[in-house]
Amino acid sequence: MNGFQNIGKIPELKKRILITLALLSVYRIGVHIPTPGIDGKVLADIFERAKGTLLGFLDMFAGGGLERLSVFALGIMPYISASIILQLLTVVVPALERLSKEGEIGRRKITQYTRYGTVIISLIQGFGISVGLEQMRGINGEPVVYNPGWSFRLMTMLTLTGGTSFLMWLGEQITERGIGNGISLIIFAGIVARMPNAIAKTLTLVSSGEINWFVVLLLVAMMLLVVGFIIFMETAQRRIPVQYAKRIVGRRVYGGQSTHLPLKINTSGVIPPIFASSLIMFPATIANFIPHPYMKRFAEYLTPGTFLHEVLYVGFIIFFCFFYTAIVFNPDNVAENMKKYGGYIPGIRPGKRTSEYIERILTRITLLGALYVSFVCVLPTILVKEFNVPFYFGGTALLIVVGVALDTIQQIESHLILRHYDGLVRKTSRMRGRR
Repeated sequence: MNGFQNIGKIPELKKRILITLALLSVYRIGVHIPTPGIDGKVLADIFERAKGTLLGFLDMFAGGGLERLSVFALGIMPYISASIILQLLTVVVPALERLSKEGEIGRRKITQYTRYGTVIISLIQGFGISVGLEQMRGINGEPVVYNPGWSFRLMTMLTLTGGTSFLMWLGEQITERGIGNGISLIIFAGIVARMPNAIAKTLTLVSSGEINWFVVLLLVAMMLLVVGFIIFMETAQRRIPVQYAKRIVGRRVYGGQSTHLPLKINTSGVIPPIFASSLIMFPATIANFIPHPYMKRFAEYLTPGTFLHEVLYVGFIIFFCFFYTAIVFNPDNVAENMKKYGGYIPGIRPGKRTSEYIERILTRITLLGALYVSFVCVLPTILVKEFNVPFYFGGTALLIVVGVALDTIQQIESHLILRHYDGLVRKTSRMRGRR
């Protein structure tokens, strides 16, 4: 409690937290603003029947905006999809690779390209959603769209694209002026906002006798264990000992100390499951709204819970764990910097041998991290099939919530410690950085 009291003693930190809460409130208000021309009651009934399917999964990431077809129905996923495409192109396109190495100017240019890609993807998804909505019917055959046609399609495309663009700007403002990563916090807020409703529905199932209290207590215990497991794995490190030789510069003696190189078990954080889900959702969304039997069947194959979806999901998670780690951590640069400042790993030659040693260790722990992330992300499938609980009790949602919470708390602690205040946890159990 002393740590939370210290937050109010730092005006800048207090201001950043208030700005973050205010901007997230704007996002949650926008989720309840519907797109014109939609029968909200019929659409809500359709989503009620689609729980646990692809639509329910998409709606989870949209924070409930897709169920209402609000102006934020697409959420921030088009931006994430555009980021995936740009990062993949950076590896294979020499011009983008050179641009990424030009420092701040290059990063700004790539960010600009990502924004353009977000608008294009949003327009495509908006068109697919508008066409699909025109074909949807309620239980009694009532249409979802009052006046179908190109006017409705264009209006929906512009509305949803504008909503996603605003969310993209909102996330950047949170990152710059608030606390934490704005894009991650928007997804975090959308998931957390739906959990009270999920708890209420679970209690309803208990009161009706569909689930007994023993199962609920077992699920709560399981969730606590999973949360503890996630926190342990997200803060776990493989520490490589590093020795710095003594150097004499003028009359000063530098080096001669022992330290360590911390390697994260899960270097990529929550990026792989988000990237993997967005890659699967994008073609599935398009296929789900194309009136063709083969496309409908293709969308059903990619529905969460199917064998193909789970195999692709785990495969993409493992791929992005290695891919993102390779982007953010370069063993050659680390080895070169160690050699430059007189550092070496005991028993390993500086230079290429050090780089190979670090890369070998990094590959092993990244595989362990990828398997851990895959296990946590397929957990909802087990819960849905075995216990019939809401989909986001575990898995990707829980990983995102815990991961984003750890990152945000770490940034708050950094502000507190920088100004000589105690952090949010005891000194004996100080949280290690996740990055």
